[in-house]
Amino acid sequence: MADTDKTATMTIAGESYDLPIYTPTAGPDVVDIGKLYGKADVFTYDPGFTSTAACTSEITYIDGEAGILLHRGYPIGQLAEKSHYLEVCYLLLYGELPSAAQLEEFETTITRHTMLHEQMGNFFRGFRRDAPPMAVMVGVVGAMSAFYHDSTDINDPRQREIASHRLIAKMPTIAAWAYKYTVGQPFVYPRNDLDYASNFLRMCFAVPAEEYVVDPILARAMDRIFTLHADHEQNASTSTVRLASSSGANPFACIAAGIACLWGPAHGGANQACLEMLREIGSVDRIPEFIARAKDKNDPFRLMGFGHRVYKNFDPRATVMKQSADEVLELLGVENNPTLQVAKELEKQALADPYFAEKKLFPNVDFYSGIILEAMGFPTSMFTPIFALSRTVGWISQWKEQLSDPSLKIGRPRQLYTGAGERDYVEVENR
Repeated sequence: MADTDKTATMTIAGESYDLPIYTPTAGPDVVDIGKLYGKADVFTYDPGFTSTAACTSEITYIDGEAGILLHRGYPIGQLAEKSHYLEVCYLLLYGELPSAAQLEEFETTITRHTMLHEQMGNFFRGFRRDAPPMAVMVGVVGAMSAFYHDSTDINDPRQREIASHRLIAKMPTIAAWAYKYTVGQPFVYPRNDLDYASNFLRMCFAVPAEEYVVDPILARAMDRIFTLHADHEQNASTSTVRLASSSGANPFACIAAGIACLWGPAHGGANQACLEMLREIGSVDRIPEFIARAKDKNDPFRLMGFGHRVYKNFDPRATVMKQSADEVLELLGVENNPTLQVAKELEKQALADPYFAEKKLFPNVDFYSGIILEAMGFPTSMFTPIFALSRTVGWISQWKEQLSDPSLKIGRPRQLYTGAGERDYVEVENR
């Protein structure tokens, strides 16, 4: 962020106030209203904070109009194609791509932190057998501060580092164990000879009765899902982590807050909603009917997994995710899976329809990630936990960045009060 000579002038009740304007590395200029209340005794009103920058950040940049997503300046397409998740984790955490030696050390550190404290198994068993995996994750991650209280001092850089590594390393184990618990299977422990994505798949799908070998195509697809969801700027869950962090809460509580926010269907449930839509369509021959409904302004039905709130052109993550979807479907086949058959044909018909092209309603990352996870055998209840697992590094990177910001203040949004004015209490017998 750089100061400029430009200012914005706001006139209120005949008084003029000059507000500084900042020019970011990329994106529109930003008007600083931080001192407006003190000078003019007024607030600004911005529901959803859609036009408000609550922080400065060097981590992720999105240009929704142009379909651009950059992590530390690197395009997401290049990272997903040429890199892998743990390397992207290092980039998000430390600002630069690692050397070979740095990457090896980081991968070793993460791998050797993947096991959970043995007593945490008892914590899982305290949930009902049919507890949603997201409910389990919120509880278990929040409880990590009780098991790892040697890394909760946010003022100690070393403890912040250890907490960061623990969260990234243990989240796949927590997510996998949450899944295993809901299906009534024994927990599978992580192995140090497997990469991050392969370890997660094995912990989800292996059973003690037989050996489980991870297919490299599935592992690569899983790694890309992690990478493409690693961070996405100041979205609802990231803002929740930052707001919780501003109070000085410990890192595990902050990440648990982020998971709870992601749990909302308007945020983390898009790929689940997409699969539910595909099941509602049911068969390939019904696709024209639902496409017609999507075009009908009087019909509330919308095609889930098409278009994006931020990306007004195309989702830059979708191109790479589509490639993974094609590879996975070729490996596993779709002939006997009607949902996947519908997905493939719906993609084909929607892309060929001028209506969707004109409105720039292209398949997004949620459409393809849902297809991949369905093909791998994950139930829809695991889609959002996998999202949370992927996004953990983004939350942690934003958390660390905020704690190092000298201008950090506890979050305190204002309000436009529309309730009753001051009035006197009336005794109950007189009401």
